[in-house]
Amino acid sequence: QGIYKYLERNFSDFKQRGFVVGYDTRGQVTSNCSSKKLAKLTAAVLLAKDVLVYFFSTYVPTPFVPYAVQQLGAVAGVMITASHNRKEDNGYKVYWENGAQITSPHDKEIIKCIEECVEPWNGSWNENLVDTSPLRQDPLKKICDSYMEDLTKICYHRELNVQTSLKFVHTSFHGVGHDYVQLAFKAFGFQPPIPVPEQKDPDPDFSTVKCPNPEEGESVLELSLRLAEKEEARVVVATDPDADRLAVAEQQENGSWKVFTGNELAALFGWWMFSRWKENCSQDADVRNVYMLATTVSSKILRAIALKEGFQFEETLPGFKWIGSRVKNLLDNGKEVLFAFEESIGFMCGTSVLDKDGVSAAVVIAEMATYLQGQGLTLAQKLIDIYE
Repeated sequence: QGIYKYLERNFSDFKQRGFVVGYDTRGQVTSNCSSKKLAKLTAAVLLAKDVLVYFFSTYVPTPFVPYAVQQLGAVAGVMITASHNRKEDNGYKVYWENGAQITSPHDKEIIKCIEECVEPWNGSWNENLVDTSPLRQDPLKKICDSYMEDLTKICYHRELNVQTSLKFVHTSFHGVGHDYVQLAFKAFGFQPPIPVPEQKDPDPDFSTVKCPNPEEGESVLELSLRLAEKEEARVVVATDPDADRLAVAEQQENGSWKVFTGNELAALFGWWMFSRWKENCSQDADVRNVYMLATTVSSKILRAIALKEGFQFEETLPGFKWIGSRVKNLLDNGKEVLFAFEESIGFMCGTSVLDKDGVSAAVVIAEMATYLQGQGLTLAQKLIDIYE
């Protein structure tokens, strides 16, 4: 209700441009409350006020919401998710019309508006409005098709991907990622990654992991690593439950597994995205117009690469909302942004989504590993190269 109030104040064309609502697969049986139910209530408030609502007909990765906001020209969007938090939690993530998470002053003003209307309005509890209102549209097919097509803009070695003997295991941590990572691999020409059967379908209890955060490393990746050994897959990719973050593990010569930190993966992504840009840019491209970003608590490796290669590096406050807003600002000023990250395994490859995105990061790392295999290198060996 507070968001409705704030957006109505800010956009004269709010009702026509509409609002995006997405949700993950969380649910609490005891309270009969799920992300989908909270999403339906979010939509109901707006539909009851005659606002066009783009409500996804099924669960989606968090990056689909900011992507949809931009693609559909909506004024804002909400994703109902608690990401990789414990199963009891849920959350409400808000994106502005620029496709980035809201920053100040919007957040503070929305809270003021919430405090002004704490009593439910008529129609606010009518979760069935989503099924009956002519103002509800389902953007799923359009957004999914468009997202996968846009993804191919950062695919550079399709012919290698089609032919590779390298196998990949993917775990979606009982969340939304499975179908979308499968489609992303297909878009890049890969065979589908091998899913971890016990973790591929949504399970709000996250029953096979002590906590649904792939950043915890080997202890929570146990099932993926054992499956990879059985299938002789050398690389494991793990998306968190709302598929906006990515963990990666690679089997080493001695059979042990290296689980990369967020900072190590960023060094690999930074090298990759810049070297692909260099190889594919036009002759008159100016490297000084090229940017990479990181949050201030993250590794300074991109700064070191930028100093050597001549592109621009910028830091933001912690949190991807600051990165998203700054990237949009740079793009609006004719700059090219290749990559951005935060050390808590959040990566943005390209600028189709102005937020961290585990789906695109998973398939980019797969292409990188494939390319490096052709050079006789592993990801871990390339990482040492980059540092040196």
